Amino acid sequence: MTGVTDRRGLVSGIAAYVLWGLFPLYWPLLKPAGAVEILAHRVMWSLAAVLVVLAVLRRWRWIRALSPRRLGLLVVAATVISFNWGTYIYAVNTGHTIEAALGYFINPLISVLLGVLVFRERLRPWQWSAVGLGALAVVVLAVDYGRPPWIALVLACSFGTYGLVKKFADMPSAESLAAETAVIFLPALGYVLVLEAHGTAAFAHEGTVNALLLVGGGLVTAVPLLLFNTAAVRIPMSTLGMLQYLAPVLQFLIGLLVQHEPMPASRWIGFLLVWAALAILTFDGLRAAHRSRLPATPEKAPGNAPGNAPEGTPGRLSPAGETP
Repeated sequence: MTGVTDRRGLVSGIAAYVLWGLFPLYWPLLKPAGAVEILAHRVMWSLAAVLVVLAVLRRWRWIRALSPRRLGLLVVAATVISFNWGTYIYAVNTGHTIEAALGYFINPLISVLLGVLVFRERLRPWQWSAVGLGALAVVVLAVDYGRPPWIALVLACSFGTYGLVKKFADMPSAESLAAETAVIFLPALGYVLVLEAHGTAAFAHEGTVNALLLVGGGLVTAVPLLLFNTAAVRIPMSTLGMLQYLAPVLQFLIGLLVQHEPMPASRWIGFLLVWAALAILTFDGLRAAHRSRLPATPEKAPGNAPGNAPEGTPGRLSPAGETP
């Protein structure tokens, strides 16, 4: 891997997560369209955008690899990511951007728990500490909000589940997005047509700019995904995992400094607990990755025989990945 390639991958990764982090500035521009109408247009125009990309790249072999099992997994993935996208759009368009950011801060902890529940992974003590701090943070924030932070929990759990299903489906991101949006294209189109029939649609009725912004939702979805794909094959997963925090940090700052959402002291305490949990999780993951790269000897690493992957290596759900 050359230095130039490294820089290209790093720049692509940073650009992808920065664009995802700026999403709270985009979706409110689509008002007065409601969250579900925005979601429907995002699905339709995302499919159009990614099909153009795949046509330019002439990448169609994946269609023949769509076995019934993989197609079923993609249907589940499409359903889950639609729920995630809709919740996120609703959140940032109704003054809950900070809570939405919390969901993506919590997501790595959810991925760790899914690793335990699905893959029977054993957590190290520091990982259990991180999960415990995350649980305490949710309790503190529930007291602060006067309710469970359901937007954050829905986003974290749905995206964690989406990552899990995608792991089993094992398809490249662009091809997977094409399949997922194709699965839900007809329901999305049907919803838009119903709105048109009832005269309640925003598209083509709220001016040219609004219509173009709704169409632009496809590019807004596809571009960072393609940048992420470039980064994923050029930089280490540990670096990609660190970059993932750019998106929720930017979302948090937008909610705090641009949209001026309230942030009382008790809410700060909850977020500080989450950040402490992520710091512990990141430190422990980097330490485990470093140890796994050390030369193994029979005396010092008897468990690292062929077929016994160290904890923290492939097999564990990685927190790095696409952000809706």
